[in-house]
Amino acid sequence: MNSSRFTKWFILFTFIISAAVSSCQKDDSVKAIETTKPTADTTSLNIINTPGNFLAGKGSLSITIEDSTYTFDAARDSIAFINVHNGGDKYYGITAINKAHTMSFGISSEGFATAKVNSKVAGGQFLFTLGERKPLLQYTLTKFVGKDDTGKITIDQYNKDNMIAKGTFFTFLAKDDKENSPFYRVEGSFELQLK
Repeated sequence: MNSSRFTKWFILFTFIISAAVSSCQKDDSVKAIETTKPTADTTSLNIINTPGNFLAGKGSLSITIEDSTYTFDAARDSIAFINVHNGGDKYYGITAINKAHTMSFGISSEGFATAKVNSKVAGGQFLFTLGERKPLLQYTLTKFVGKDDTGKITIDQYNKDNMIAKGTFFTFLAKDDKENSPFYRVEGSFELQLK
């Protein structure tokens, strides 16, 4: 069980790091990640240089939690759709970081990203920097909602013409990982385009 939990956190961490890399590229006016062959020094996860990884140039990602809605806009923020292949394990997900680097979000699912897919959420995290004098606020996927109740990611359109991905998701995030901690239903939508 700890190995499975570590794998989920590792994949989520990988998504967040990828968002940070994407954010730096966005600041340098990079509008989309080109699909290229992996180089010899690429890590075993092949995150940036594998087909199926996209940095959105247009579109949005919206997340609603605790009666508040937060929106990432691909024109100014960094939103990436990522496919990760780690040995026999395959994951896909969306990761985003705002231009000010005060808010980031990541959600992932096991399996392949395709159009018309409805798959179980494998990882999720929402981070906020509230200010210089306030601590980081962190929501993470809770294991206490039940093994089969982690939520779903639904992809309606995927990798066709200029559309990277369009769909919706819901999951349950908690502010800490204690058994009696309250958890919150998180709903969201995404419509990501290359340009």
